[in-house]
Amino acid sequence: MDLITDGLKKAMEMILTGDKEIFEITWLTLRVCFMAIVISSLIGLPLGMFLGLSRFKGRKLLLVFINIGMGLPPVVAGLWITMLLWRSGPLGHLQLLYSPTAIVMAQVLVSLPIVTGLTSSAFQQISEKMLLQIKALGATKLQTFSILLKQTRVAILAAIMAGFGRVIAEVGAAMMVGGNIQGDTRILTTSIVMEVSKGNFDVALAISFILLTAALLITAALTLLQQRKRLS
Repeated sequence: MDLITDGLKKAMEMILTGDKEIFEITWLTLRVCFMAIVISSLIGLPLGMFLGLSRFKGRKLLLVFINIGMGLPPVVAGLWITMLLWRSGPLGHLQLLYSPTAIVMAQVLVSLPIVTGLTSSAFQQISEKMLLQIKALGATKLQTFSILLKQTRVAILAAIMAGFGRVIAEVGAAMMVGGNIQGDTRILTTSIVMEVSKGNFDVALAISFILLTAALLITAALTLLQQRKRLS
């Protein structure tokens, strides 16, 4: 209990004194997480919509792989990105390994299947009768897209929140492709692991409280947006 109290005090001290390093780490964490979830949403939402509404040969097999990807271990994602970016890899010439961009790539790899899979499930729930009614009313493709988006907006926001929850909690892949370099690729989760390995449990707890606070605030904002839209 004393350790938790010390951690809380340390977290307050870091925030109130404007600890430069912790603010930089928090900002980098939020930046890479937002970039990853935006990229995952830009790819995953239309892909999930397509898979949910269309019927073609091989669709079920594709959905199986997406569902498997939802449980992809972060260290495996980190290994694949490392192999892609290391010096002799296909993208080695870009020299992105141990950079924030590499962390974003790894986070996209673990969050994209979640956003795609949950979006696909939401669109599969739309009844054929409703689709026929929209078609019978003479709606254009854009109008149809708008109507379906409104029907599934709660589920879509849930998919985005699930993807964001995955990336902000991610540590294995970020450690592998980012290297936890101070002032460059160190984020909140990798900082916690480092402080625990050094035996600084009060500092690790303090950073964990800051991470939890950031995650709670962002998730709460998205939840309010989700529920407000539902009531409107």
